Amino acid sequence: MKRWLYLVHRWLGIGLCVVMAAWFLSGIVMLYVGYPKLTPDERLQGLPPLPAAGCCVPLDQALRAAGLAPSDKSAGKAPGAAATWRLSSVAGQPRYLFTDGPKVAVAVNALSGTRIASVAAEDALAAARHFAGGVSGVHLGAVQEDAWTHSRALDVHRPLHRIGVDDPEGRWLYVSSRTGEVVRDATLTERTWGWLGAWLHWLYMFRGGAVDAWWHDIVVWLAVAGTVSAVTGLVVGVWRWRFRGTYKGGTHTPYRTFMARWHHVLGMVGGLLALTWVLSGLLSVNPWKVFDAPGPKPDRQAFAGGPLLPGQAMPAATALQRLQAQGHAARELEWRRIGGVHHVQAAGAGGPWLLGERDLLADGVPTDQWLPAAAAMLPRARIVEQTLVTRYDSYYYGREPHTMTGQRERPLPVWRLRFDDPNETWVTVDPRTGSIVHVTDGHRRVDRWLFAFLHSFDLPVLLQSRPVWDAWMIGFSLAGLGLSLTAVVTGWRRLARPRRRPAAAEPRTSMALH
Repeated sequence: MKRWLYLVHRWLGIGLCVVMAAWFLSGIVMLYVGYPKLTPDERLQGLPPLPAAGCCVPLDQALRAAGLAPSDKSAGKAPGAAATWRLSSVAGQPRYLFTDGPKVAVAVNALSGTRIASVAAEDALAAARHFAGGVSGVHLGAVQEDAWTHSRALDVHRPLHRIGVDDPEGRWLYVSSRTGEVVRDATLTERTWGWLGAWLHWLYMFRGGAVDAWWHDIVVWLAVAGTVSAVTGLVVGVWRWRFRGTYKGGTHTPYRTFMARWHHVLGMVGGLLALTWVLSGLLSVNPWKVFDAPGPKPDRQAFAGGPLLPGQAMPAATALQRLQAQGHAARELEWRRIGGVHHVQAAGAGGPWLLGERDLLADGVPTDQWLPAAAAMLPRARIVEQTLVTRYDSYYYGREPHTMTGQRERPLPVWRLRFDDPNETWVTVDPRTGSIVHVTDGHRRVDRWLFAFLHSFDLPVLLQSRPVWDAWMIGFSLAGLGLSLTAVVTGWRRLARPRRRPAAAEPRTSMALH
C-alpha cells in the first residue's frame, strides 16, 4: 500500500508540477489584476445624460420595429420576446436596447424608431470614441472570440468589433455587432498581466481552439489529479517525517538533496493549504453539478408578476421629464415589473432612482408590494424569517471590481427572506429599487465555504484587514509555488536519471555454492 502511494504521488507530481506552479503563480497575479470586464459603474461613466426633450418614440413603436412587440393580453412572454428593456445611448444618441440573456439582443434608434440592422466598423468606431470621452481610436478588426472575451454572456453580441482607444489606460473596447453598445473593455494592464494571471489560471490556452469543447473537462480532471497528488503527498510526507528523533544526518527528513529536502519541508508546512486550494479550485467550476439543488427554483417571472407590457409601462419621455423636474439626470432607463406593477429604474450620478406608476418613489418600493411578489417565487413554501441586513456578512458581501465576482452590485440595506422549502432558499431584496440582488440555497451556501472561502479567504472581516489579508494570501501562495517548483526540479532530475540495467542473473548452480 505504501509503495503504491509513493508511486502515485511521484508520477502525478511529475505530470502536474508545472500546472500546479502555474496555478499558484497566476493566483498571486489575480489578487490584483483580474480578467477584463465592464462593470456597471464603468459602463455608466461612458454614457451621456439622456435628453429630457425630444426623446423618444413610444415603446410599443420601438418594440414593433424590433419585431418583439408582445400583446397586452398575453399571459406570458412570447417566443423571441425580450425580458429586459433599456433606454441607453450609443455614440451619444438615445437607443432602445431589448435583450434576453443569450437569446435576444436588438437595438432601435430611439429618435427615428428604426431598427439597427447591422453595426458597421465606422459605427463601432464612433460608439467607442464617444464612450471613451471623444479620444481618437482605431478599428482593430472584428473578432468572434479572443483571449479577453471568453464569456458566454457575450455570445449574443458576437462577432465583436475591437476598438483601440488612445486613453491613459490603453483600453480595447469591444462593441456589439447587434446593438452597437460597448460590452467589454480591456486595459493595457489587464491585457499584459492577464497572460500571467487569469488566462494562465483558467487554462484559457484550451479555449477557442480545437479542444474548446473539452476545456471544462480538462480543467476538472487536472484539478482532480492535483487533489489526489496533494492528498498522497501529505500522507507520504507525514510517513517520512521523523517527529521524534532525527535521521543520521540530524534532520527530520530523509532527503539529502536541497530540492527534495525543501519539497518535503514545504509540503509539511503548506501541504494542507495546497490541498484545500486545489480542491476549492476544482469546486469553483461546479463539477458534475454537485452544487445544483434539485426541485423547483425561485421563479423570477413570478416576482415580476408577468411580462413587461408597453401599454402599461411609463413612456420614456414622461420618465425623463419627471426625473429632470426632481433635478436628476438619468444616463439609462430600465423598465421593470414588481408584483404586476410597472416601474422605471433610472441610473446616473447620484442614482439609482425608481419611478412608480405616477411619480418618483423616494422611499423605494412599498413593502406590501415587493414582499408578496417575493413570496410568489416559491408558491409551495413559506417565508419563515425576514432579516434586515445593514452590513456585510459571510453570505452577502462585496468584492473589489477586478475580482471574479466584483461586478456584482451588493447594496445596503437589504432584506433577506428565508423560505422553508427543502432547498432552504434565501432571497435578498433591495427595498430601494425592488430588485432581487441575491438568491442562494443550502447547496450554494456549502459551495460558498468549500470554494469561495477556501480559495480566497473572503470573509468580510478578513477582507477589511489589509494588508494582513494580502500578506496571508501571498505567503501561502508563495509556499505553494515553492512546493511546485521544487517538484519541477526533482521531477526533471528523476526523468533525466539514466536507467539502471538489471544485473544478469547468476546460474542457479553458483547460488547453491554460497
